[in-house]
Amino acid sequence: MDPDFLNAFTQPAALDQFLVENVITPGEKRKLIKPTSSNNPKLEELKLLLIDWINTTLKQEHIVVKSLEEDLYDGLVLHHLLENLGSLKLDVDKIALTEKKQRQKLSVILEAVAKCLHLEESQLKWSVESILTKDLLSTLHLLVAIAKHFQPSLAIPPNVQVETITIENTSKGLKTTSALEYITGSKENLEEQSTDDAFDELFSRAPDRLDDVKKVFLQFVNQHVGKLGLNVKDMESQFADGVILLLLIGQLEGYFLNLRDFFLTPASTTEMLHNVNLALDLLTDGGLLNF
Repeated sequence: MDPDFLNAFTQPAALDQFLVENVITPGEKRKLIKPTSSNNPKLEELKLLLIDWINTTLKQEHIVVKSLEEDLYDGLVLHHLLENLGSLKLDVDKIALTEKKQRQKLSVILEAVAKCLHLEESQLKWSVESILTKDLLSTLHLLVAIAKHFQPSLAIPPNVQVETITIENTSKGLKTTSALEYITGSKENLEEQSTDDAFDELFSRAPDRLDDVKKVFLQFVNQHVGKLGLNVKDMESQFADGVILLLLIGQLEGYFLNLRDFFLTPASTTEMLHNVNLALDLLTDGGLLNF
């Protein structure tokens, strides 16, 4: 077995480091900016512009922001910013000292923002919890939305994008998903045709071309499990023990599969059946199978 392949499961250093810095409780899902984007010049440009904009706007009130995460989470700066830009009078205390008061204050402020910007809850890219926990991604989305509404002439850098990682603590373990997210502006992405749709089309139009379908499927599988140093040549034999299927699901869905949860080298029919049942459970949990 390829050592790099085993390391991918037994030594998830990056994931461990994340968990040290961020506690993900069972059932919780969090999306954060990857460290690889922290030195993105356009991201830094956007942060500096927003800090300068806030400080200029609130200069007469002697408020100075140095860090978007550290200085906005308690609602004080946001309160002053909204009153200054939108002449809004919010029924909250200027200073909230306890977490309970800060949470209440942020709730009022963010509700006012959504009302002013005519946003439905499903359109919001921030929440009371994300701002309170100093989440930079949510804070940037919030400030950009406020700036575009109240000061559309502000020269916000276009197409600022970051790499994000979403980590969910599921009953089957940690599920991670990486994505590219635009903070300012966006580009239309071409929709990828569903693999299931492609296979259905082939079978309905030419059922005699089963070998061609197998080749397409093998190419798809190897495109993903090849990243683990694996190569599938025969579907029937190599999928029988459930190992390749589990690893393919892990690659496609971003699951971190613990070696203790399945049999990497099953030695009996019982162990093979365990692997296959686990794979079916993961597909069902992901909404891909309905029994």
